[in-house]
Amino acid sequence: MKSGKTHTNRLAREKSPYLLQHAGNPVNWLPWGEEAFAEARERDLPIFLSIGYATCHWCHVMERESFEDQGTAELLNRYFIPVKADREEHPDLDRLYMTYVQASTGRGGWPMSVWLTPDLQPFYGGSYFPPEDRYGMPGFGTLLRSIAELWSNDPARIKAAAAGFFEQIALTAQTPSQSSAIPGNAAENGCFEWLQYAYDPSWGGFGPAPKFPRPALITFLFSYAARNANREAASMALYTLRRMAEGGIHDHIWSTGKGGGGFSRYATDARWHVPHFEKMLYDNAQLAVSYLDAFRMSGERYYASVAENIFNYVLHDLRSPEGGFYSAEDADSYPEHGSTEKKEGAFYIWSLEELRQLPIESAALELFILACGIDPDGNVREDPHGEFDGKNVLMHLMAPEKAAKLAGVPADKATATINTVRELLYLKRLKRPRPFLDDKIITSWNGLMISALSQGFNVLGNHEYLDAARKATDFIFDRLYREKEGTLLRRYRDGEAAIPGKAEDYACFIRGLLDLYQASFEERCLAYAQRLCDKQNELFYDDKSGGYFSTASTDTSVPARLKEEYDGAEPAAASVSIRNLLDIAAITGNDAYRDMAEQCLKACSGILSERGNALPLMLTALDYARKGGLQATVSGDMPSDKLREILQILYARYLPDMTVQHISATNVTKPTITLCRNRSCMPPVSSPEELRQLLDTIR
Repeated sequence: MKSGKTHTNRLAREKSPYLLQHAGNPVNWLPWGEEAFAEARERDLPIFLSIGYATCHWCHVMERESFEDQGTAELLNRYFIPVKADREEHPDLDRLYMTYVQASTGRGGWPMSVWLTPDLQPFYGGSYFPPEDRYGMPGFGTLLRSIAELWSNDPARIKAAAAGFFEQIALTAQTPSQSSAIPGNAAENGCFEWLQYAYDPSWGGFGPAPKFPRPALITFLFSYAARNANREAASMALYTLRRMAEGGIHDHIWSTGKGGGGFSRYATDARWHVPHFEKMLYDNAQLAVSYLDAFRMSGERYYASVAENIFNYVLHDLRSPEGGFYSAEDADSYPEHGSTEKKEGAFYIWSLEELRQLPIESAALELFILACGIDPDGNVREDPHGEFDGKNVLMHLMAPEKAAKLAGVPADKATATINTVRELLYLKRLKRPRPFLDDKIITSWNGLMISALSQGFNVLGNHEYLDAARKATDFIFDRLYREKEGTLLRRYRDGEAAIPGKAEDYACFIRGLLDLYQASFEERCLAYAQRLCDKQNELFYDDKSGGYFSTASTDTSVPARLKEEYDGAEPAAASVSIRNLLDIAAITGNDAYRDMAEQCLKACSGILSERGNALPLMLTALDYARKGGLQATVSGDMPSDKLREILQILYARYLPDMTVQHISATNVTKPTITLCRNRSCMPPVSSPEELRQLLDTIR
């Protein structure tokens, strides 16, 4: 029996969109915090902790099936202290208990369900549970009754079995590396060999379905290719990016200057065709950089156009009026206005009949059908629940020129015809109910986007990108930075800035500042990057063993401090931080930052040597630290058309270990660039042709 959402629980006072989605459940949810802990201790009941995020498809499913059900709510309210947490607000909390779930079950995912003792020790966990026994899993109600009975009969036994998890976590995090040196070439070669083995030569990507973009792997491959003149590494990355852009994970409906486009979180199949349709800011920020790198690596304009498409989406669909960037758009939406039940991908999928209603000639429609893989019965091959019957997820299945020939359209009009149909579909889609927008603003994700936009300006010369990066930076400083303490907060929403910044917030925002400095040469960006780096080291650095904890030493909201050792959907804070330290050292000449970077690499030497594929982004920083970077010193007044012209030549090259700094020189009649590597400098150059010739000699 459904509740009808007539109930209101404690989550109604929260700001998190995810928590607010559950504020009408009949479950007496409490947010993660001392109120819930005190009640658990007072009543001596286990905590049921549910962690998810606002745009998570299976989180919505479990809510509809279980948390809106009155009978299930009665079980939770009677026998447990039900607690909700937003993984995007508390990534370190999520990481802590996900470590337990993965270790105890061999898998993880969201929604995450964990049962805790009153002192927060986990004793049982999993992810999605169906309402009744099915899929080879116990039903959620069955599980609740079983755990409640076990707790009622012998709570001391459960507490004793659960004890020690946090101590083990702390011991693991603080175990120093046995190495006194940073790893050599074998670490990077090992990662490349793993990628060779996991690579899918048919569709790109690494491993079987479901397929996730994981831009850190792309960054590693391009860097490895450039350093080692390895064509295979570049080819794997370029082919993967092309197949992703051709697949349905890429939204093929957009209008330049208006919105649409961008990438979904991941594909459920090996062909990158059918996604879970949520779109995340952090994915799109990192993928924009991947496609910019692909353009610089290959010289193919196609990759630049995909980066432009991503920027178009983010700037028009995810940007707040104040300049910060929202977090995500949901996978589910109402099929039409007046619908009472949301469907996955409803905003994005099409029937052939809908396409036939467009005001276009039959030949143009046939061209679009062929090019985008439209099938009268629907083109989703793997649809076990019949969610996409008769519907099509658009993809690039056939080259426009080939489709034009078959449809009887002149080949030279193929692309224009497809764009015309795309524009009509964009306008038609605007009339549909939009997916839910998660409008919280996360510091780390904005840092990634600031970095991407800054690099986008450098490579593509679009001043809109630079302007957007500056405005987002101003937003972070205005709303999420505490000048007096020199600290960052993590989340802003609905007028409230809250939650102490995590290591990733510092790392990614510093990265954004460093890239914005190298795009604009604004001294404040460099000064704040250095100041925030010092504060990050004060709050998160492990003085005993090296590396960075996810949680600040002053933050008591998480029962144990972890170090993240995985460049996954988001980069590990340590991977970003090591590159930040190396760049600050190169730009400022302060080797103390470089020394700290090397200490971090030594602390991670074991995992880098044994399974470097877990930290591919850190491997690129390792390569930079070991072999030395390329420093470019630019002199000349800003802004200057001549200086911008020579900078565009510099940034057009794929030089993954380059840092750029600006020196304002008096009596300079024309801009100059001096390139140095390992403290050895080449003669300065001042003309585009001289710079091209010099760059041709540099790997």
